[in-house]
Amino acid sequence: MTAGTIREAQEKVADTIAQDPAKARVKNSPATAALEHGLKIRVTGPRGEAIETDMPAAVGGEGSAANPGWLLRAGLASCTATVIAMRAARLGVALDTLEVSVESESDNRGMLGLDDTVSAGLAGLRTRVRIGAAGADGMQLQEIVRWADAHSPVACTLREAGEGKLDVEVV
Repeated sequence: MTAGTIREAQEKVADTIAQDPAKARVKNSPATAALEHGLKIRVTGPRGEAIETDMPAAVGGEGSAANPGWLLRAGLASCTATVIAMRAARLGVALDTLEVSVESESDNRGMLGLDDTVSAGLAGLRTRVRIGAAGADGMQLQEIVRWADAHSPVACTLREAGEGKLDVEVV
């Protein structure tokens, strides 16, 4: 799609929502994870989407696929890049370069239950953006990135995450 096509699509959705704000609320499709074997998990979606995860051999996996923490970072990186591209298109800025990288640290004591005072969560998430566009100055590109970071659904979810809900069905 061209920047113009992306901009037109966004404007159409924005106009529809402006006329009927209730149309802005949508229920997101579920991701369903099922154990295949060992620590290998297959995650599927309602339209045939599928990914697999596995853990490194050091913790009992086979290392045959990305681990869930990497997928979280990948989700943050791809969501941020997508919103940057959307915002640039909306402003008429044709990007030449866009790369988003997300890093973090973790302490395996939390995941392995070796110390209950240590979180299993990823810490120190750092998002790095490389961006370039002919005819756009650095300030404009930085503003696009900052706006996108503030409007990225995954970034906002990670920053604003409250308590989630857990339902358990024993079969």
